[in-house]
Amino acid sequence: MPNIVPISDLRNYATVLQEVAVGSPVFLTKNGRGCYAIVDITEQEEYEKVKAQLRLMCELQAGKKSGEEDGWLSSDEVRSHFRADKQS
Repeated sequence: MPNIVPISDLRNYATVLQEVAVGSPVFLTKNGRGCYAIVDITEQEEYEKVKAQLRLMCELQAGKKSGEEDGWLSSDEVRSHFRADKQS
């Protein structure tokens, strides 16, 4: 069950922080609505990794789609493109 507390409980922040654990964030409400979440730093780091992986997968999918629609470049074309950039 999610741990939901009003933001005013942060007056006793030590008590609120004791409730935070990996897989068990504390959700803070303001005027009865969800406003913030306090998560364990390990969980935040994992979230950032997953977000980066998802962004990479989206870029790879976009590249695949572009190649299928516009045609693929040969390895020689790619090499010459990067050599031209390097010389500029």
